Amino acid sequence: MDKRVFLLDAFALVFRAYYALIRSPRLTSTGKNTNAQFGFTNALLDLINKQKPSHMAVCFDTGAPTERHTDYADYKANRQETPEDILDAVPDIKKIIEAFNIPIVELDGFEADDVIGTLSKQAEQAGYEVYMVTPDKDYGQLVSEKIKIYKPAYGGNDAEILGPAEVCARWNITDVSQVIDMLGMMGDAVDNIPGIPGVGEKTAAKFLQEYGSLENTLANADQIKGAMGEKVRKGKELAVLSKKLATIITNVPVAFHEEDFKLKEWNREQLKEIFSALEFRTLGKRLLGDDFVVPPSSRSVVEKQMPQGVQTDLFGNIISPEVSQSNASPSTASASADQEDPLPAAADKNITNTVHDYQLVATEQALTDLITRLKAEPEICFDTETTNIDANLAELVGLSFSVEATKAWYVPCPADQQHTRILLQRLLPLFTDSSKTWIGHNIKYDLLVLKWYGIELAGSLYDTMLAHYVFEPEGKRSMDTLSEKYLGYVPVSIEELIGKKGKHQLTMRDVEVEKIKEYACEDADITWQLKQDFVSRVRKASVENILKEVELPLISVLADMEYEGVTIDKDFLQEYSVSLEKEAKVAEEAVYKEAGVRFNLASPKQLGEVLFDKLQLDPDAKKTKTGQYQTGEDILSKLAAKGHRIAEDILTFRELTKLQST
Repeated sequence: MDKRVFLLDAFALVFRAYYALIRSPRLTSTGKNTNAQFGFTNALLDLINKQKPSHMAVCFDTGAPTERHTDYADYKANRQETPEDILDAVPDIKKIIEAFNIPIVELDGFEADDVIGTLSKQAEQAGYEVYMVTPDKDYGQLVSEKIKIYKPAYGGNDAEILGPAEVCARWNITDVSQVIDMLGMMGDAVDNIPGIPGVGEKTAAKFLQEYGSLENTLANADQIKGAMGEKVRKGKELAVLSKKLATIITNVPVAFHEEDFKLKEWNREQLKEIFSALEFRTLGKRLLGDDFVVPPSSRSVVEKQMPQGVQTDLFGNIISPEVSQSNASPSTASASADQEDPLPAAADKNITNTVHDYQLVATEQALTDLITRLKAEPEICFDTETTNIDANLAELVGLSFSVEATKAWYVPCPADQQHTRILLQRLLPLFTDSSKTWIGHNIKYDLLVLKWYGIELAGSLYDTMLAHYVFEPEGKRSMDTLSEKYLGYVPVSIEELIGKKGKHQLTMRDVEVEKIKEYACEDADITWQLKQDFVSRVRKASVENILKEVELPLISVLADMEYEGVTIDKDFLQEYSVSLEKEAKVAEEAVYKEAGVRFNLASPKQLGEVLFDKLQLDPDAKKTKTGQYQTGEDILSKLAAKGHRIAEDILTFRELTKLQST
């Protein structure tokens, strides 16, 4: 059996899921925000389907104080309160995890980091390959040949797997054990770990290269010259404390149970119940079958935030979607689309079991024949293969074209860029034909690549990534993900051609042309098929106007902006930053004067104590689960409205410091 255990840092993934959809929140018919629940569920399924773990567990923080809080009262005190939507989502997420029959591990007095650290070491001893699923860099201290960090995909970036080599390269250290030495010296702003004031990442790495550890650095502090030596000598106690705070505990009283952690059959009834409550219509059908139906809600008006599917222009004005003959709302149209355009039951098709006709255009006659064929087509799907994900730095390796399902052509480009320009001139009659519609997935990238070769596409554009966005604003939008979901087809992974990220990764220029041909043609073919599928979904969701009049016309505008760049007045921004700093200082001093005491204004914990314990501004002040007073913008705004000047000055301070940092 392939013994691979994935240990999930729950809250790190929950926060990511929530904020990934913050611009287009998912709301139920009763106004409940389900960003966190939906995003977490998709991330969980993505791991199960793509990574094929044999064992899994999800680890939570409990909110109870830990030894770190005892050692350092301000540990994590700089963090803002957790949004209510996330707090409300946690019970739902735990129900979802339980319905998938995945164990939840948590223990008062310990953080999820400690639980995962302990379980990782136990699983490693039991012969397992361990993947700690988290974006948190601190986990690097736990990495070994059998324990790795699995950093989930986010913001358009692919997932990363970090072993000892990657962790050491990230920190510029020689051994993963030095991660805690780094954090001890440079601190960690995320967790409010102080470190040695004035010592940053580069200086900490330099000390470790010279002295090997934090302890040796401190022992040789008298040998460090100048102001930096003085900082190290003064910061000894903070450094030792910071290293302890940053060290993940690996002897928590929890146990890795092979049988308990083994992935099992899902509890479909529990999934049906929670998916119905959260109104996960499409996801429910995909996992539970076409029989899954969300019961109609007794409420039809969403009273919280802007409803899902509402689009705005660049100035924040709501764009009214087209109204269908049935006067269906976007939400009901979307539900209808789910029913009339069913999704594939499973992604069981791929390039090896699907008949296709992908042709390499390697001769002059073949190119002439292709141009003749494409001239007759009103719509052409195309894709570029290049040497770099940054379009402004990329060289063309080839172009692929498709005008019908399962058929495509690949035109390789010479390494000599002057010869590539000559080749592109042969295709110019196609590119300058204003009657054509050019289809692509993230077509802005392809437009930018061609602009650097002096080619401007005439005609109209259609982007399947944007089309998906207007009828389903949430979720991932990579071509591979959409292909699996809507076509039931798993495309060839780019890593099969160029390898995984890292110093040994190839470029497309290094791959043999036959492999590129299959890969590139498949991209154009799949994008063509997605376009055919999405046209009806966009129409049924009544968002055609949004796509045609707002999203698609912006593609060329944004491509031009990225190509030309944006001029920045550095002198003005520097002057403005100084001005903002002065204004923020005035607001800060006003707060201290009104409070009658100086404190860390950036610490929600200390701020809450001043406002509600010392000044007694609200006898009914709410607290978070960790016992801290809530001091978010909504709380301060209410206090300011009641005439409390200190709350108004705090809001001003926060606004100015945020603007300055931006």
